[in-house]
Amino acid sequence: MIKAGIIGSTGYAGGELVRLLLGHKGVDLVWYGSQSYAGVKYQEVYRNMFQIVDAECIDEDLEQLADEVDIIFTAAPQGFLASRLSEAILSRTKVIDLSADFRIKDVLAYEKWYQLTHNSPQYIEEAAYGLCEINRETIKSARIVANPGCYPTCSELAIYPLLKEGLIDSRTIIIDAKSGTSGAGRGAKLDNLYCEVNENIRAYQVTSHRHIPEIEEQFSDAAGSPVKITFTPHLVPMNRGILVTAYASLAKDVTWDEVRAAYEYIYKKEQFIRLLDRGVCPETRWVRGSNYVDLSFEIDERTGRIVILGALDNLVKGAAGQAVQNMNILFNFPENEGLTMAPIYP
Repeated sequence: MIKAGIIGSTGYAGGELVRLLLGHKGVDLVWYGSQSYAGVKYQEVYRNMFQIVDAECIDEDLEQLADEVDIIFTAAPQGFLASRLSEAILSRTKVIDLSADFRIKDVLAYEKWYQLTHNSPQYIEEAAYGLCEINRETIKSARIVANPGCYPTCSELAIYPLLKEGLIDSRTIIIDAKSGTSGAGRGAKLDNLYCEVNENIRAYQVTSHRHIPEIEEQFSDAAGSPVKITFTPHLVPMNRGILVTAYASLAKDVTWDEVRAAYEYIYKKEQFIRLLDRGVCPETRWVRGSNYVDLSFEIDERTGRIVILGALDNLVKGAAGQAVQNMNILFNFPENEGLTMAPIYP
């Protein structure tokens, strides 16, 4: 049994971490960190935890927390962990960060896209990028795990096998992605009010979304050469879910079965990757509340392009579920521990 603490436990991703960790057989969740709700009982913030969690929210003191737990999850805004991380903390505990502070190896790119000065650049190189299905061996020995973003997780898992096996022209990747409103966090924002979102769909941060450098860096590693993408996110009126539809030109003539074989080769042992049958498209409703990623593709012989589709729950596999999966790898738990729940429907 290990002890865990969460910084930012009252945000959407933090709340999902609480839900998942309470069902984990190897974890004792002892710290419900929240700057906004310090001193307030957690069940008063989230009434679904009534008579389940009796603990009070605690202020976000990383130094004290490092003395009390084996693993810290930081579900805080960008810049929080980078401004507080120290060797003293890392010598006493491991950290899984759900922000972007340690995802991007190029510190100048991070500072440009996030408009922040990075205050702990000395830890960037050692941080493991926590895309479990691809970086499992690196994660095992890490002190810091940078949990990938929700859009990047779906995009990277959908396209990685095609880049790794050289099946697509890396210069032609276009990603159209749609997300539910929980991806924007729990803070009050005009654009996320019910009347602004309901009965509407809109693109945002066109050509400038801050997940672009994260995706490009991972694609470049897979392809073995620099990759630039076109990425356009959209907000849709639902609570959870991400649907990615991506396009690329094929690098050579391949059949549907040959492309399928590439996916099966890369993901043959991956419980949380579900390769759908031919002609079946991923839908967010079939992954809601789960750690699964549903993937499919179709070859457009007329244009010589391939259409790749992926769906996941942005709060689970796109955030908290992947963080728990990373923790399981770090502490040698079964990788699916606490994550075997079936998707919720309806």
